[in-house]
Amino acid sequence: MTEQHKKWLIKAVVALVVGILAVVTWQKYGVHRKDDGLVSGNGRIEAVEIDIAAKAPGRIKNILVKEGDFVTAGQVVALMDTEVLDAQRREAEANLQQAKSAVVTALSQLAQRESEKAAAIAVVAQREAELDVARKRLTRTGTLASRGMIAIQALDDDSAAVQSAQAVFIAAQANAKAADATVATARSQVLGEQSAQKAVRETIKRIQADIDDSALKAPRYGRVQYRVAQPGEVVSAGGRVLSLVDLSDVYMTFFLPTAAAGRVALGTEVRLVLDVAPQYVIPANVSFVADVAQFTPKTVETASEREKLMFRIRAQIPVDLLKKHITQVKTGLPGLAYVQLDSRKPWPANLQIKLPQ
Repeated sequence: MTEQHKKWLIKAVVALVVGILAVVTWQKYGVHRKDDGLVSGNGRIEAVEIDIAAKAPGRIKNILVKEGDFVTAGQVVALMDTEVLDAQRREAEANLQQAKSAVVTALSQLAQRESEKAAAIAVVAQREAELDVARKRLTRTGTLASRGMIAIQALDDDSAAVQSAQAVFIAAQANAKAADATVATARSQVLGEQSAQKAVRETIKRIQADIDDSALKAPRYGRVQYRVAQPGEVVSAGGRVLSLVDLSDVYMTFFLPTAAAGRVALGTEVRLVLDVAPQYVIPANVSFVADVAQFTPKTVETASEREKLMFRIRAQIPVDLLKKHITQVKTGLPGLAYVQLDSRKPWPANLQIKLPQ
């Protein structure tokens, strides 16, 4: 065989291989023109991931679930050590007892001050009556003295008695005002002690809330994906302990070129075929179409450059279907998403829905 024939043979083999690869690639990933408007894109099954984290820094006491376990909403999945919080709660409860005693004492003092105020008011009334009697006596004495019926000394004595009664009355009024001030002070003391008692109660509630939050709960139904930390480890505030997968929110993300993505609307029916189970066809619906293209240059000048635009699309698997096959749902599985751009056309026979029993 001549050198020229060898070169020709090598070129022929290379062309044949390239042709085969092109056909395979077109059949697997390209637009299926024979299906008249059916397009497909590579994707991977994904689900919403939920991190279960510690609200406050502390040591992990125990983790109650294993990787792969199914958990329900509200289920306790891990426990944080609460020894310090328990001690703080006991201290706060002791402070609450002291605050209650202080309130009782303040109320007792208030009652005493109010009694003293009532006595002072009674004294004021008594002194006012005495002053009134002294003034009337002085009036009569003045009348008699003006007629010469009694000595002037009696008039002077009654006048002095009025002045004395008036001074005593003013002093009684001052004592009543002082008693009123002590009552106001006692009431303020009561309010202060009651506020302190309320503050201690709120402190107990806060500590109890921290203790309750130390029991880490699953926010929704899902599966434990992996443990981030282990019992005995110390985590910071917000430190992750477990990672869950929400099996009620499972979807495939795939990409389509501009020409195809522009014809895809929300709710469009999608068929998913996974690489690990090509015998099954899973129904889904478009729940998201990106409004910004990816894999594109900053400036698009030509039509050939515009063909490089790819839009991210999400196909959501129905929740009732997920619940029915919950034990078979796995994330991370690659596959193909098929979209029928013309909803009036039927799906081809190989893409009719077929689910495991």
